[in-house]
Amino acid sequence: MEIADLLPGPDAVLACVKASGKKALLAELVSRAAALYKLDERRLFDRLLERERLGSTGIGGGIAIPHGRMAALSVPVGVFARLAQPIDFDSIDERPVDVVFLLVAPEGAGADHLKALARVSRLLRDRALVEKLRATDNADALFAMLVEAIQTQSAA
Repeated sequence: MEIADLLPGPDAVLACVKASGKKALLAELVSRAAALYKLDERRLFDRLLERERLGSTGIGGGIAIPHGRMAALSVPVGVFARLAQPIDFDSIDERPVDVVFLLVAPEGAGADHLKALARVSRLLRDRALVEKLRATDNADALFAMLVEAIQTQSAA
């Protein structure tokens, strides 16, 4: 699974997002995902909040990977965001978050959901890439970096 499979283009990338907190950020990500992938905005938002109640998807290092499942999908999809200012996300390391990858998978996509989640997690463990992402405020450039990083990692 490649990043281009999850992010169809720069429209799925948000740069310099200003959010007052976790719910506001999730609402913005959901709004973009709903528009891009023709999803029920309220249902997706509720699913993400349910998942966050189980435990924060803030994985540490200023990174979060909120995720959920929607019956309307046939393949996993995503939205990437870099925040203008870090926000509290109840992360495992208690650090605020400024790099976020929303992942939404089909309802019955157990293995595909886990593969996509693992792929995104591996990508965002690359500290050099994350620092480049943090230094960029252009959606096209962010998208290009993400696609290039995946291709580089896949070739290795």
